[in-house]
Amino acid sequence: MAGTIEVLVPGGQANPGPPLGPELGPTPVDVQAVVNDINEQTEAFDGTEVPVTVEYDEDGSYSIDVGVPPTAALVKDEAGFETGSGEPQVDFVADISVEQVKTIAEQKHPDLLAYDTKNAAKEVVGTCASMGVTIEGDDAREFKAKVDDGEYDDVLVE
Repeated sequence: MAGTIEVLVPGGQANPGPPLGPELGPTPVDVQAVVNDINEQTEAFDGTEVPVTVEYDEDGSYSIDVGVPPTAALVKDEAGFETGSGEPQVDFVADISVEQVKTIAEQKHPDLLAYDTKNAAKEVVGTCASMGVTIEGDDAREFKAKVDDGEYDDVLVE
């Protein structure tokens, strides 16, 4: 009867209702304990959809694996907008700082292919380009060129 449940929950705001409750209900685990543990582990992603995997055994024991939200969700949260641009190279919806890019890069780093924060930041900037988000007032492509030239090494290089 052991199994795995994969759901998306709002960080720090999971509850015994859908989608989690109906999935956990038929299992031998304490649903409220699982919800509390998920909320504790996801509180840093306040309100952002977070992928969570719950593995449980027949004896009621369980383990929780919390993933990292999609880069686009982190950019939206950091910049404070709801929807990306329909014309991302023409119509810009937000501007973020290099420090905000670094914060997102550090959150996403375990899920990215990059070896360091600087290259993780460049991956985040790629997402910004497709969403119509500028960085430090520059188009994402211009910002990436500046990063490649070492202009932001004081912030992005560890």
